[in-house]
Amino acid sequence: MSTPRRSPRRTAIRTASASPARPVDRPGDDEIWPRVTRELADDLAVDALARDRAGKAPFDEVARLQEAGLPGLLTAPGPTRRGADWRAACAVVREISAADSSVGELLAHHYALSWSSRFFGPAPDADGTDSPALALDVCTAEERWLLAGGIEPPHVEPAPGLTLTPADGSGGGWILDGRRAFASGVTVADRLVVGARPGGTGDLLVVLVDPAQEGVFTEAATDRVGQRLAGAGTVTFDRVPVEARHVLGSLPHDEHAVAPFTTLAPLALRLLLVQVGLGIAEGALAEARDISRAGQAGPVPVDRAGGPTGADGTVGAGDDPYLLLAYGELATAAHAAAAVAERATHALAGGLLAEWSLGLEERADIAVLVAAAETVTGRAAVHITTRILELVDGTAGADAHGGGPGFDRFWRNARALTAPTQAAHRLRDIGDHYLHGTHARLTLLA
Repeated sequence: MSTPRRSPRRTAIRTASASPARPVDRPGDDEIWPRVTRELADDLAVDALARDRAGKAPFDEVARLQEAGLPGLLTAPGPTRRGADWRAACAVVREISAADSSVGELLAHHYALSWSSRFFGPAPDADGTDSPALALDVCTAEERWLLAGGIEPPHVEPAPGLTLTPADGSGGGWILDGRRAFASGVTVADRLVVGARPGGTGDLLVVLVDPAQEGVFTEAATDRVGQRLAGAGTVTFDRVPVEARHVLGSLPHDEHAVAPFTTLAPLALRLLLVQVGLGIAEGALAEARDISRAGQAGPVPVDRAGGPTGADGTVGAGDDPYLLLAYGELATAAHAAAAVAERATHALAGGLLAEWSLGLEERADIAVLVAAAETVTGRAAVHITTRILELVDGTAGADAHGGGPGFDRFWRNARALTAPTQAAHRLRDIGDHYLHGTHARLTLLA
């Protein structure tokens, strides 16, 4: 285990073509974001394998995201900003993940956290005026922050998790203490968004923390099986001051007091991670197809159906019926997962537009669709990446010696991404809702 270190203040890599004004001035219409995303995905794909094997903290990857302006995509519209919607965010995460799923996961967590003050802050005033706390996403875009962290601790972590105690003095504020592991971004984040309870019990407060502050220590998770460049790690908070203005909102301890809109927060993150899994499956399938097309898949079975064979009695990769059958099966699995994910994305986008008027029934329907997308996509990602290892001849043995096309990384990433998800729990909730109309719990536990 590595020694905990003080979290450094990261200086983004900036070039003449990537001035601070560039991301906020770029229009966020239906044409520019896909083009920007495609260019960045192509750039990430070039050295994805080398970076995965190097296993370094993803400072360079985050700089590429910032240069492209993607962390500010979900920004509220303004005089110099043109934000996109959640459908666009899902599409961006999916395409980036097909090139490098670790970077896709970084972006997924960032997008979900960038709306923390909207999910957990007070509802807009009666005249429609937003609370000042709702400026988090705007500030994130203008300061080019990458956010990381998490709100509710997972089941496996012992209580009380992160705690807050009132700060001395009349200025309000809190002192943050505790230790928690996070799945993404904490080793490279500009700001952390975390949930902590005053005194360890009661309502949860959502706070914004600068990781460069005194008392914040980050230990990178360096022994991960997959998603090695997602910036996962454990953060220790030792008497870290939190100003009152950095309290973004709260989550009531009583789940019956939680607004349905607030409980879309974990669903938004889960659906964004679905896009990461879908990107892994599609990226693996596309790269394997390219190798098979180039005739690099190795020898294939003799055509017992009487098809064309080569001079050595084997079938060419493009003519082998068993290979065609395999690709047909895998492409169909990817198409099915994409269709289920698209339905869930459409439903969640509608729920987010409804905001505080969202009802319990609508939230329950969204939760079921997200759970279905999680289950179908998770299984498809693991199945597709496993079969790809079998289709591309010699990959496993070559990778063991540091060579080969590196298809093991898709399988490792799919397994690491889907392992925390309890598919049986999701299916049980889906079945209970379908059979009895039962609502899943209004919880922030993902």
